Amino acid sequence: MTTSADMTMSAGGPLSTGGPLSTGATGSSGTPAAAGPVGPAGVAAGAPVGGVLSMAGRGGDTPAPEDHQYAPQWLELRESADADARAVDLLDPLRIRLANLPGRATGLTVHDLGCGTGSMGRWLAPRLDGAQRWVLHDQDPNLLRLAVARAPRAAADGSPVTVTTRRGDIGRLTAADLDGASLVTASALLDVLTREEIEALAAACAGAGVPALLTLSVVGRVDLVPAHPMDAEIAEAFNAHQRASDLLGPDAITTACEAFAQRGATVRVNPSPWQLDTRHTALTEEWLRGWVGAACEQRPELTERAEAYLRDRLAANAAGELRVVVHHSDLLALPRPTGGAS
Repeated sequence: MTTSADMTMSAGGPLSTGGPLSTGATGSSGTPAAAGPVGPAGVAAGAPVGGVLSMAGRGGDTPAPEDHQYAPQWLELRESADADARAVDLLDPLRIRLANLPGRATGLTVHDLGCGTGSMGRWLAPRLDGAQRWVLHDQDPNLLRLAVARAPRAAADGSPVTVTTRRGDIGRLTAADLDGASLVTASALLDVLTREEIEALAAACAGAGVPALLTLSVVGRVDLVPAHPMDAEIAEAFNAHQRASDLLGPDAITTACEAFAQRGATVRVNPSPWQLDTRHTALTEEWLRGWVGAACEQRPELTERAEAYLRDRLAANAAGELRVVVHHSDLLALPRPTGGAS
């Protein structure tokens, strides 16, 4: 995965390299936090405009210095927006598929890839019937501990939900790793994978006959109201930054659809946009810092104008005058059953 240094920016000052990330976890729209007991971007959330404008948060789905790693503060900040955004229309076809799995009576085994603090489990487990065993995958042991501590305890029908953890590189997942699995999930992950990693994920799921619900992948579109002349320029630079180091960024959904379809899976994609308004000022602030920061890292010549742009946008957000739609897509892939899934 790509590695990117944290960056901080003082108003009117140059961009500079910041410190390392403190922790890490999951995938996209993701903002890794800088080290230190501070807000999700490495500075106190809500810092006054005109003060330090940190871009350490990197709110726009930018990979962290360690593969697939993001800070728990950022994951906490975005959880409610993620929950509101996920495409619930994909759940009925998923429930039908799960209801018809061989051995369904013994319960579901769900592998959550890049689980972070476990927000996918907290969202999905109470929406599925039957006993569930969640296998939480992440590279960061601290995040795995948080995910276990905050794991859901009951399914939609009151059946028990249990969790186990598996630390390792999700880019190397194979069909053998999914032996006995009922479902693979991930949230905000696809766009920080390479083409080879998505191909491997599709091959693993298809080989094991396991459905995959892969949510909240960025698609490269952002709408801000009121509009600003620099919006498109920042978005273009950010999207280019996302594609660094062979990562797919906004191309991930198309690649994943093709990868699953080529292996015989039925694929459905639904929109799952963040709708950020006055309920999300802290999240919007961190997202803005990260979005603009990544754009400037990609195109340093934007920095001087971007500083003014960011100040204007933060002021509008603080005043409750900014609305942002960050477009994502959710993907449900239903491979041909192999008969071996539980």
